[in-house]
Amino acid sequence: MTTLENREIEVKFLEVDKNALIEKLNALHAVDLGEELITEQIFHDAKGEWPKDTKFGRIRKTKNGYFFAYKHSQQRTATGVLEIEFKIEEPAKLKAFLEELGLVMDRENEKYRHKFKFNDVVVDIDTWPKVPTYVEIEGPSEESIKVAAKDLSFDYSKGVFGTASEVIEEVYKIPVKNLRYFTFERVE
Repeated sequence: MTTLENREIEVKFLEVDKNALIEKLNALHAVDLGEELITEQIFHDAKGEWPKDTKFGRIRKTKNGYFFAYKHSQQRTATGVLEIEFKIEEPAKLKAFLEELGLVMDRENEKYRHKFKFNDVVVDIDTWPKVPTYVEIEGPSEESIKVAAKDLSFDYSKGVFGTASEVIEEVYKIPVKNLRYFTFERVE
């Protein structure tokens, strides 16, 4: 979800009890949108400047199709990530196009995501390889994610901000940006 200014507005809460959170969401009548395995191909510029500037492109496969996103983490705040995302019909052609533009696909990711719609926010419970499950709350405004966090008994002051790779590298010391594979079968 992004605003017209293409801002991703979200907060993460780490190391959640997935089952307890699902129970809470169900008790609050959130709409359970299901769980799925999401696969991603991550792209950076050939010169290697994008990772230093916390920028990347991503082709993501979900049960609802393929999506491309460009992300640039500009500030570690709820509104600090520029995100331009759109659905694509031909991922192989987009990959070839990105490579012709000089981008390189340098990582494959996998994660399990259990998604809920709760009032005006989306609650994503994410499980990555070798990382404790965490939750992302994403909405149309910072106020909306603060309200949802409170309703779900999270202390907003303990929320973390930034892209998944930033958080995983800093908190769990897994050098995601240096890996070729960050999947359930391969972390190398």
